[in-house]
Amino acid sequence: MTGNSYFCRPRKPPKPEKARELPEKWLGKPYYSLDAYCKNTFQCKCFKIALNAHMTCPNRDGTLGSRGCIFCSEGGSGEFAMETTGNGDITAQLQAGFGLIAKKLPPAGAAPAKPELSSSGSLHAQPCIIAYFQAYTNTYAPLPRLEQIYSEALEIPFVLGISIATRPDCLPPQVLGLLAGLKNRYPDKFIWIELGLQTIHDKTAAYIRRGYPLSCFDEAVKNLQAINLPVIVHMILGLPGERPSQMLETISYLNAVNPFGVKLQLLHVLEGTDLAAAYRNGEFSVLTLEGYLDILISCLEHLSPDIVIHRVTGDGPKKILLAPNWSGNKKKVLNTLHHLMRERDSFQGRCLKTC
Repeated sequence: MTGNSYFCRPRKPPKPEKARELPEKWLGKPYYSLDAYCKNTFQCKCFKIALNAHMTCPNRDGTLGSRGCIFCSEGGSGEFAMETTGNGDITAQLQAGFGLIAKKLPPAGAAPAKPELSSSGSLHAQPCIIAYFQAYTNTYAPLPRLEQIYSEALEIPFVLGISIATRPDCLPPQVLGLLAGLKNRYPDKFIWIELGLQTIHDKTAAYIRRGYPLSCFDEAVKNLQAINLPVIVHMILGLPGERPSQMLETISYLNAVNPFGVKLQLLHVLEGTDLAAAYRNGEFSVLTLEGYLDILISCLEHLSPDIVIHRVTGDGPKKILLAPNWSGNKKKVLNTLHHLMRERDSFQGRCLKTC
């Protein structure tokens, strides 16, 4: 997949004096990163603390299935959530995560309820936190439980807002009403909703056991946008059987949907999943670093420059990561990505006016 046939035009390193100026709000990166968005919007560097609210999923509790999506681990993609008492105590998890982050950033101390610029105009060194409800499906519980955990996080002064990972088929009117009410109750904080689309292609969706049709996703996004809740869409690159052209079709669809943000990441093969068995049986191969970056760059080039990029890679838990091993070195992946994009005069949205 490294033939570059899906690039919008041939690549030639630009002359330094003619290098294209990127939007100032991107803060020097060739795409509109979440880091840049947070620094522009909140005047601070934001950190996500992954939470485990001890949820389940209709793909695991027998409603739709019992083994989850084919790539999903037993931890419901929440292996990086804070380990505390094991009872889903949200405050304890956030305090533990905040403590770990604060130790790495001088000066020590609690972050202000509203981050402000210092007298010198520089960003606060103190961490500003996004509470990320990550593990399993975080709107799939009784309403009183959902209201409790969301409110608990929003009440904490150093939390700027919450990001809720869920499924589009788990957003009934009652949950939407709860979210709209919380948005009004906490006007100085934000509520983001993250939806795992992964692909628009029915054959791939059936293979990964996504469990809902594209029309369900469309309806969920429409309902969320109607109550002004920003949507972040997850997309996996390198799903078995998908060609680069098909991945770009999903990107084109996302441009039409116009979400607040997108998470782009490679396919990980984790031990204990049905995907791991298929991989060991030789049913598919994973992307090389070079192949992944070629596809990723092409996706970024075809994506609207107004969409915030929340992720461009991922690193599965090392204890259960089967493949690809190169993904464990996230720093190398990001550095190589940025180097290649500079070398190719590449940037988010580059192809939209030229293809």
